Amino acid sequence: MDGTLVPGDVDVADGCIAAVNLRGDGRGVAIPGLVDLQVNGVGDVDFAHADAAAYARAGEVLAASGVTAFQPTLITAPEDELTAALRAVPDDRGGPRVIGAHLEGPFLSPRRLGAHPASARRDPDRSLLERLLAAGRVSQVTLAPELEGALELVDLLCDRGVVVSCGHSDATAEEANRAFDRGVATVTHLFNAMRPFGHRDPGIAGAALAREDLAVQVIVDGQHLADETVRLVWLAAAGRVALVSDAVGTHLGGLELEVRDGVPYRVDGVLAGSIRPLIDGMRRLCALGVPLEAAVGAVTSVPARIARRPDLGTLRPGSRADVVVLDESLEVTRVLVGGERLVEA
Repeated sequence: MDGTLVPGDVDVADGCIAAVNLRGDGRGVAIPGLVDLQVNGVGDVDFAHADAAAYARAGEVLAASGVTAFQPTLITAPEDELTAALRAVPDDRGGPRVIGAHLEGPFLSPRRLGAHPASARRDPDRSLLERLLAAGRVSQVTLAPELEGALELVDLLCDRGVVVSCGHSDATAEEANRAFDRGVATVTHLFNAMRPFGHRDPGIAGAALAREDLAVQVIVDGQHLADETVRLVWLAAAGRVALVSDAVGTHLGGLELEVRDGVPYRVDGVLAGSIRPLIDGMRRLCALGVPLEAAVGAVTSVPARIARRPDLGTLRPGSRADVVVLDESLEVTRVLVGGERLVEA
């Protein structure tokens, strides 16, 4: 609770946390359900081309790893494909909660596309953004703030209550700070697909770490960031670091992926997301010396705060009973969403 391990059992009633610190014989450690802000797909599901049945299958996989709320993430694609995918995003009900769609693109830097298709990238376009927002529930948009017209899109998104994140960006520190001052709240997969940090030009990554009012999102899967980089991020920004899985299935945006040594790539060899679950990143943080309570916050309360969902990521009495129980090896043994058991080991 609130970053502290509290002894005693947790009582659940009517889908909510009724009480904590109760005497009882429960085993394991109860933590809030994990909140993943970047999930492109899992298994055979690619959220770029998913129907209700596919969302249900993905939900089962995510719940098994402790995720009780997530943002299906749609990478850069033609407008008709994005609008179709947005229309398919289900309501926040049944199984892991769907916070809303994370549009990662198409307003990205042509120099920092990563696995995004260059053919579908677009310069900032207010009319296009308006059409995408009208197509479905958009909760977060990642864009490159240095592009001409990007700050006007930041204004529009902030006015609509959509979380704005900087990512896939070649922004300088000055350009990044201008966007942060405008209302950008977070940074998408820090250090990946952005201008490298330099001692005279710290870029968007350095600007983000230097500000205390900004949350940063990182992929801690052993591939996207070196352990030393993860430690650096934690030393600079503990308490405002959110882990994301950047999970992918067999396809990403309709493109088939190849998994080599546990790492997914496009057929041209470009790194394309991760197949490691979010709970694995939490364990990796602990292995790097981060206390369990703080590591739990990085996959629960901090991402919930970024998503502006105070009802998620907490076990405070009165909050939703989204609960994950871990054993002594930090393996998931039980998962509840709204008090309903989805997983029982």
